[in-house]
Amino acid sequence: MKVTVVGAGNVGATCAQRIVEGGLADVYLVDVVEGLARGKALDLAEAAPVIGHGCRIEGGEDYGPAAGSDIVVITAGIARKPGMSRDDLLATNGKIAQAVVQNIVANAPEAMILMVSNPLDVTTYIAQQVSELPRERVFGMAGVLDTARFRAFIAMEVGCSPEDVTAMVLGGHGDSMVPLPRHATVSGIPVTELIPAGRLEEIVQRTRDGGAEIVKHLKTGSAFYAPAAAVCQMVASILRDERRILPTCVKLQGEYGLSDVYVGVPAMLGRNGVERVVEVDLTAAERLALDTSAGHVRETIATWERLSAEA
Repeated sequence: MKVTVVGAGNVGATCAQRIVEGGLADVYLVDVVEGLARGKALDLAEAAPVIGHGCRIEGGEDYGPAAGSDIVVITAGIARKPGMSRDDLLATNGKIAQAVVQNIVANAPEAMILMVSNPLDVTTYIAQQVSELPRERVFGMAGVLDTARFRAFIAMEVGCSPEDVTAMVLGGHGDSMVPLPRHATVSGIPVTELIPAGRLEEIVQRTRDGGAEIVKHLKTGSAFYAPAAAVCQMVASILRDERRILPTCVKLQGEYGLSDVYVGVPAMLGRNGVERVVEVDLTAAERLALDTSAGHVRETIATWERLSAEA
């Protein structure tokens, strides 16, 4: 198996590290900054004898070595700065996504595309538009990360292991995301029986603000450990054909009453990519929140299309 990771910054390099050290695939790391991907790939390769894995990793500036990749993970783009929303990244990262996908289609046309760059839902839309690949092969990582944050915050509140917490977050990757407390449990116990409603709502809001909270602390960067872990879980489900049901940014085609919009929903990931979109029963309030989130994504797509037309 082979995975290309585009972008050798903190997110991309950590994705590459988790993939090779997890024994999932060989990795080609690519970045436009001269020497950056080569240096980090060499550093990771020199760690292999210590870690004890046989996966190969190489780096470079051109896309030719991406040929034969099963999955391309796109992390390229600028990171958020304090006070910057994901939508503020649109003009710059949208253009970067276009260029990257054009290179991927030219050099690794059989690869699936896993988008990580923000604003996630829109860059995934751009990737699908540019590549013209079916929705099964173009999808985004956000829901796994948002759900992980929700689970972590619940575990912190209850004082239990995060492994015992199950939860679900739907919608766009941003302020309008839709955490679902009604579907969250701790070892099968509804979280609503363990955490007071008021406190649970605070945890929901902290989940929505999870990325911004880290940006505020770091001041000069954004999250990368948890995003890379989320990418690795999705990559593993596909390469190993585990068919795990994971919250995934996918193009809806009638599911949840929505069409032609990329938002996070539960999806089965296997060797063919998105093999099934899973619909769960939602209350009227939850459905309204999902519709609102999808509406925000549509508005951002419209902004991107306007900016593209003006360029």
